[in-house]
Parts: sequence; C-alpha cells; structure tokens
Amino acid sequence: MNSPIGVFDSGVGGLSVARQILRILPRERIIYFADTAHVPYGERPLEEIRGFALDITRFLIEQGVKAVVMACNMSSAVALDVARVLYPDVPIIGVIEPGARAAVRVARGKPVGVLATTGTVRSGAYVRAISAIDSTVPVVQQACPRFVPLVEAGLAESEEAETAARDYVEPLIRAGCGTIVLGCTHYPFLRKAVESAAGPGITIVDPAEETATMLAHILSERGILAQAAFGPHEFYVSGDAAGLRDLGSRFLGIPIRDVKRINLSAGDTESVGCRGTNSQVGS
Repeated sequence: MNSPIGVFDSGVGGLSVARQILRILPRERIIYFADTAHVPYGERPLEEIRGFALDITRFLIEQGVKAVVMACNMSSAVALDVARVLYPDVPIIGVIEPGARAAVRVARGKPVGVLATTGTVRSGAYVRAISAIDSTVPVVQQACPRFVPLVEAGLAESEEAETAARDYVEPLIRAGCGTIVLGCTHYPFLRKAVESAAGPGITIVDPAEETATMLAHILSERGILAQAAFGPHEFYVSGDAAGLRDLGSRFLGIPIRDVKRINLSAGDTESVGCRGTNSQVGS
C-alpha cells in the first residue's frame, strides 16, 4: 500500500497529471521522471519514443512502484500496450483512453477537436480511441509544435502562447468542433490561452483529471490505496534539472528541491538539489 506511484513524461508537462493524482489521492507519494534529455518528443520517430518510454517504465518498476502512469500522450500512444505485456503484474495506465472517454461524454453530436503534438497526430491514437468508444463522433486533429517549447520555457501565459493558441484553435472552430481535447500533458498549462482562443460554448477536456480518477479506481479495486502519507516524493531527470526544479515547483504546487539526474543506459545517479518534502499539493 505504501509503495509509490510512478509518473513520467518528456518534461514538466506530466506534472499536470501528477498534480491531479495528489489532489485526488493526497496520501499517495509519487516518483516523477522527466526525460529532459529528449524533450520534446513530438517530432521524434515513434520507435525512438517507444524505447524511451519502456526504459523509463523499467526504471520506475525497479524503484518498487505499485503503478505506472504514462503522463505523456506520445508514450501512451506507442508504448502502453507493450509495457503492459512486459510488466503484467503492475497496473500501467496512459492518458489517451481517459481523455477520449471524457470527450465522447460531452461531444453532444459535434466533432471533437484534438490539440496534440505532431507525433500524437501522426499516430492517430485519439482517432482510434474515440472511434472505439463511439464511431459516430468525428475527430479533427491539430498538431501544435510550438506549444511544448513554450511551456518548457515558462511562457505559458505569454503573448506568444496566445498567438499560437489562436493559430491552432481556429481550424477546429471552423470545423464545427464543440469540444477540444488538450491532447498533450503540457497543454493544461496553456488552458487559459486555449479557452480564450476557443471562445464561449466550447468545452475543454483535460485528460489529467480523468487519468487520476481512473488510477484511483484501479488502486481501490486492488486494495492498494495508501492509508497514510509515507515518505517524500522523488523526482528524477535524464538531462537538465533546472526546469523541473523551478518551473515544476510552480506547476505542481509544492516545492521540488531534490532532483536526481540519472543516465538510464548507464544506471548512474547524481543528486542536483537539496532535500525535498512530501507537502500537500497546492490549490
């Protein structure tokens, strides 16, 4: 019960999922891995991303996690099924299916728009997931290559972000979409810009909350919900730690002070901060 939950993404974006997990499951502790050596994933070959995701999944399971959350749409699209075969005893969930289910619930007969990275659009993962739930719901995808770099640079509330959001949302509005899915875990940090570009009457779906709710259900079913807070959260990076420590603290709502840098291929670990705490997630 007191084992941690593993959560990973290419950078700080997955903290949008981690934040929802800690809000819904405040007694749980997490191990978060940011693959900052390879961010952004969006333009990389799908096979390469699958390799990154499986390496990180293996690392988290070696740390003794009781569940793994692929808080990355690209990883969920290309590596989730393989990871579940490799590690059948550990619940592994992604963010695409929960987001697709939420979108179908609120579609109201109109097309669903999906804002995503180029790689996620190329994979067609949201189209398949939504069609599997309701084949009558049209899906309009829009690649957003400028979004992740803006978030990683701390420019989520900048004029550049607002301009990019208008450029990416406009084709979805023209296509008659009544719902827009934030199809990358970095994008909830751009929600204000997306909402402003979309205007009133458009429903914005954030898969992060749906993913955390699904995780809570799985842990409850297995009888492994934590009964009390137990130890600090842990944070790892494969490359630069500054963004996770500084920007990540603001996004997660708790201070991130101790970040360990690890080379997954070599297994080397280096501490690049001072000790952190298992604080409650902020509002």
